[in-house]
Amino acid sequence: MAAKIAYDEVEAGTELPARSFPVDRATLVRYAGASGDFNPIHWNERFAKEVGLPDVIAHGMFTMAEAIRVVTDWVGDPGAVVEYGVRFTKPVVVPNDDKGAVIEVSAKVAAKLEDKTVRVDLTATSEGLKVLGMARAVVRLA
Repeated sequence: MAAKIAYDEVEAGTELPARSFPVDRATLVRYAGASGDFNPIHWNERFAKEVGLPDVIAHGMFTMAEAIRVVTDWVGDPGAVVEYGVRFTKPVVVPNDDKGAVIEVSAKVAAKLEDKTVRVDLTATSEGLKVLGMARAVVRLA
């Protein structure tokens, strides 16, 4: 599957459709099983608080993966992502209630690069706090 977005039709400043990603404790358990990361800070409230966290937190790689979905959904091909990196700035705290947490992600094309690639800058927040910093992806367009 090739990228569905044409390089010539995109300009710096183009905003990608924003998304909200709910996450609850069950999601964290499923992710732990899939990733093999069973660190108790991701499922054991007592342990998380004993090590100084406010509550159970989402896996950083889970947060990172949810954020890039804004880009892969926009471009239409996960294989079009050439490069992706973030800095983890705050954890996504996931309370044990009916709501859980929500990761809010927005993104925009920051620059057109060579070889039909663009740099996309992402903003990811939860509870109004920025959870990923320096979140950037380089994407090859059609």
